[in-house]
Order: sequence, then structure tokens, then C-alpha cells
Amino acid sequence: MPNFILPPLYTWFFLFVEPISALVGAYFAHFKQEDYLQMTHAASATGAISQSTSIVLSQLANLYLLFAINEALVLRSTPDLRVWKTVLIGLLIADFGHLYSVKSLGLGLYLQPWSWNAMHWGNIGFVYAGASRIAFLSGLGINSKRSQETAAAKLKSK
Repeated sequence: MPNFILPPLYTWFFLFVEPISALVGAYFAHFKQEDYLQMTHAASATGAISQSTSIVLSQLANLYLLFAINEALVLRSTPDLRVWKTVLIGLLIADFGHLYSVKSLGLGLYLQPWSWNAMHWGNIGFVYAGASRIAFLSGLGINSKRSQETAAAKLKSK
């Protein structure tokens, strides 16, 4: 049994939406490399993908797969809030790194969702949504069973 109550929004996002989106990213980075590069930055996508670029994109796909496994499997396998927080803080750090990785496209891009293509929505917009981890990590909406039991005991004693 979990030692905390996980609100449905967190359950839906961390255990379903994010792992599936990471799998989509892995699919495109590994199997649709030309499309992946074209959507990332069309002006610098040359069409022919070098072997080194293909290897790097497959390694990126593997990391997306790791993210999906961590959220979909590791988080489902433990009721320990400390483990959840550890995994999610690691992913939050990765979110900031992911946002930083597209800085060369211009700082204005971060604030112009009307100009985003599907890749930008994944690289920026969806990562913004993933930063909702801050809410989880700060305890927003999370009640430990221990605190609920303590509150119930206090009410009983009155």
C-alpha cells in the first residue's frame, strides 16, 4: 500500500501521459530520424543523416525509453514517497536540461507557442507541463497516510 495519497491528476500525468509521450519521442528519434531533425530545426536539417547523427539520435531514443520505464514501471512498483520524489526530481532536472538544449533557437521561442510546430510543443510546451513536478515535489495535493491517520486520531480523541 502506498504511504501517500496520489491525486488522480498526478496519476494520469506521471503514470500514463508522460511515459507514452516519452515512447513517442523515442519512436521518432530512432525510427523517424529525418522527420525528427526536420521538426527540430528545418533550416539545419540537411536531409541525409550521417552515421554519427543517427547513433546520437538512437541514444536519445534510448534515454526517452529510460524516462518512460522510470515513470511507467519504477513509480508503479513502489509505494515509497521518497522514491517517487527521487525519480521526479531527477526528471525535473532533465526537464530544465531539455529546455536549455533548445536555447540556440532563440530565447523568444520559449514564449511564442503560436509559432511552435509539433516538435516545439514536445520540446518546450510539454516540458513546461512536466515541470508540474514542482507541485508534486512541494507536496501540493499530497497527503501521507500517516498524516491522515494522525488527523483522524485527533478528531476521535476530541
